[in-house]
Amino acid sequence: MKLVRRFLGGVALAVLIGSPALAAKKDDTLRIASNIVPESIDSYMNNVREGVILAHHIWSNLVYRNPKTNEYEPELATSWKWIDDKTLEFELRQGVKFHNGDSFSADDVVYTMNFVSKPENKVVTQQNVDWIEGAEKLGDYKVRIRMKRPFPAALEYLAGPVPIYPGKYYAEVGPKGMNAKAVGSGPYKVTENIPGKVVRLEKFSDYFKESPLGQPSIGKIEFRLIPEQNTQLAELLSGGLDWIWRVPPDQAEQLKQMPNLEVVAGETMRFAFLSLASTDESPVPALRDKRVRQAISHAIDREAIVKNLIGPGARVLHTMCFPSQFGCTDEGATRYAYDPKKAKALLAEAGFGNGFDLEIWAYRDRPQTEAMINYLRDVGIRATLRFVQYAAMRDAMRQHKAAVAHQTWGSFSVNDTSASAPVFLKFGADDVARDQQVRDALEIADTSIDPNVRKENYKKALVRASSEALTLPLFSLPLTYAFTKELSFTPYPDELPRFFEAKWK
Repeated sequence: MKLVRRFLGGVALAVLIGSPALAAKKDDTLRIASNIVPESIDSYMNNVREGVILAHHIWSNLVYRNPKTNEYEPELATSWKWIDDKTLEFELRQGVKFHNGDSFSADDVVYTMNFVSKPENKVVTQQNVDWIEGAEKLGDYKVRIRMKRPFPAALEYLAGPVPIYPGKYYAEVGPKGMNAKAVGSGPYKVTENIPGKVVRLEKFSDYFKESPLGQPSIGKIEFRLIPEQNTQLAELLSGGLDWIWRVPPDQAEQLKQMPNLEVVAGETMRFAFLSLASTDESPVPALRDKRVRQAISHAIDREAIVKNLIGPGARVLHTMCFPSQFGCTDEGATRYAYDPKKAKALLAEAGFGNGFDLEIWAYRDRPQTEAMINYLRDVGIRATLRFVQYAAMRDAMRQHKAAVAHQTWGSFSVNDTSASAPVFLKFGADDVARDQQVRDALEIADTSIDPNVRKENYKKALVRASSEALTLPLFSLPLTYAFTKELSFTPYPDELPRFFEAKWK
């Protein structure tokens, strides 16, 4: 914080007012930064937001969901129709090129679908693809995608976390090769990937003209990993960066004073929650007792964290989904109001009147985690922090080495509850609670073609999960962007920065 304040002092302001236009515009390179790096830029082998962003710039999907209208538009497919409740048929676009010069055809769709549908190929987020049975070629530019079960949200996923890969190339190089030298058909191609440091992109000159994404304007994008927020701010102020995000509210207010910067904020689909490992494999046996999980839920003042640490645009949530998602509701859900006395009473009732030791894992938003730790200590739970990269936290949870994790989830920008609650409550790799009643209700909701049945069963699952305190939903997360005024950039609530729409002024 001291570093930031030094840069935002009067001297820095005077220098910035008199500074020339940023070099990035001069060399047509948009320099952006984030504090999280994907394990792999192969979009099927990572599940962090940065990987999702890269995927939407490097690869293309069969369909595109317009963020302004929420309507599906033709992308690699020109048209589609449901054959039955488990089969979709697509007519494909001709004349599309991949970055390596290969031509797109039905073979690429078939290879991609058949590869990601096989569990042995270890797509990181199985829930994004476990509905796919496979695909068959009906012609050079015609395919059918078969589903293992009715999956009414199929188009939503095909427009989001299921991009199409060049089949021949991916068969040769696999996920490791795709990370080392990514090849897609999207608006930007990768020119360099230094893992953990930087990914460089360049406008793809042969990008197909009929794309609903439009044609990219900015020539090059440089995506850098800069772990420290203060360092990002310093580089933004000095002109070394053009765009950053996840700016804390207090720093955003100071940045608004800068005449050469623009600061924009708003609520996103991303929400925060605590995973509470309560199965027999939990490394903290106390969490197997519902009263302990309820005590944790009552011990944390979520409203205060929203007010003091997160700021405008956030709201406390009570169920494991984002309110705009189809099927999301908090009607009938248990509300865990801040009540430290009740938390202490529940702990005593469960036999933990003297508290217990608890390590909370986290990978971002450290001040929020530290605030929660302090609240838990106030009721006698001796909580400590384990702050790591996302992959390390995820793997620790999956390997039953971590009991509690402060996580966030953006649902891959899929506006359907099937992309949120089931990921953590339907017996998948990230479900550390494993409640049979919740799982059964989610399965019905995910597969029914009747919208009312879907809503009814999502509600049943969400209410049950809240009453059992299987997780602790925390709050929605607004997002604050700061970028040079030389840039024309439009943010969207789905937390997907569309740099292919951005332009220099």
